[in-house]
This record gives sequence, C-alpha cells and structure tokens, in this order.
Amino acid sequence: MSDVIEEKIKNYRTAPFDARFPNTNQTRNCFQNYLDFHRCNKALSDKGQDVAPCDWYQRVYKSLCPLSWVAKWDDQVEAGSFPGKI
Repeated sequence: MSDVIEEKIKNYRTAPFDARFPNTNQTRNCFQNYLDFHRCNKALSDKGQDVAPCDWYQRVYKSLCPLSWVAKWDDQVEAGSFPGKI
C-alpha cells in the first residue's frame, strides 16, 4: 500500500481533478487540502505512525494556494488563531 502512495507522490505533477470542487475557482480546494494536510499529520503523529502519506496533501495545496495565504495560515496555526478545525 505504501508503495502505491510513494509512487503517486513521486510522479506528482500538479493537483489532480477533485470532484468536490468542479468549478474553475480552486480557492476552497486549496483551503481544504491545507486542512487535510494538517489533520493527517496530527492524526498519524498521535498514533505514532509515519506521516509520509500526508505529503500528498502538502504538494496539492502548495501547487494551488498562493504563498502569501500559506504563510498567513502557518502563522495563524502557530499562534493558535487559525479559523479551521485541525
């Protein structure tokens, strides 16, 4: 199973189509993948498992989101004032 995930991450080019976000505006897709990355990291870290599968979400949100948004969200996560539920 992890070989399949590692292969997908290695061959990653750009964010794939996500049926939850069919419209051209990918703002919500960007935000959701940012949340999914942090939730995945938290869940796997709490269980003491490898967080490598979470890299997929990080690559997707980094390809979709403007860098200024990510920097702002990272600052908010560190400060404990991030509006999303992680």
